[in-house]
Amino acid sequence: MTADTPSIRVVVADDHPMWRDAVARDLADAGFDVVATADDGRAAVDRTRATDPDVLVLDLNLPGLTGPEVCAALSTAGVRTRTLILSASGDHHDVLAAVKAGALGYLVKSAGREEFIAAVRATAAGEPVFTAGLAGLVLGEFRRTRSGRTEPGLRHRPVPELTERETEILKYVATGMGYKEIAATLFLSHRTVQNHVQNIFGKLHMNNRVELVRFALERGIDPVDPT
Repeated sequence: MTADTPSIRVVVADDHPMWRDAVARDLADAGFDVVATADDGRAAVDRTRATDPDVLVLDLNLPGLTGPEVCAALSTAGVRTRTLILSASGDHHDVLAAVKAGALGYLVKSAGREEFIAAVRATAAGEPVFTAGLAGLVLGEFRRTRSGRTEPGLRHRPVPELTERETEILKYVATGMGYKEIAATLFLSHRTVQNHVQNIFGKLHMNNRVELVRFALERGIDPVDPT
């Protein structure tokens, strides 16, 4: 990170003091700006709203408000901070509850330091990050519930707000692929893909890639097969 590049601002919320302090220290050592910490769900909401960080690193089982409840409260308040769940639980129900509430990614606490640091950077860039095996779970759940939530006549309807290229990229986003993977597949630059995704966010009035996946599946825009 250069002197001209602003550091990524992070809030860390965990009710275990030693773990919370260790996470904050690792982030600070890696060049992040840890603007606040919180030891319960209500404090996580209040401090995130007060400091407007790029990323909230959030434990799932907090006193006061749970992780999903924190995500829902921030979403209702219109807070644009991206949330990465860092939890000891890899239970599928916990993962789906967090993502449906608005979390962008989900990492278990057994992840290594470098994996965690990379996950926070990816979250700040708007890329969903999941512990191995969990991304497929989330996508599969969205697919499973799609038919029951789709309005009659909505499926397969074109998306007039988007260009042909943006619609194509949306299909790749719905696979869970990262910007670099999409760029390599479509022979585009990483920045070009990132700009297209940001344009899609703006046109569809959405804040993160999880919402885009929901939108694509509800519209019947099935993900491409990346293989």
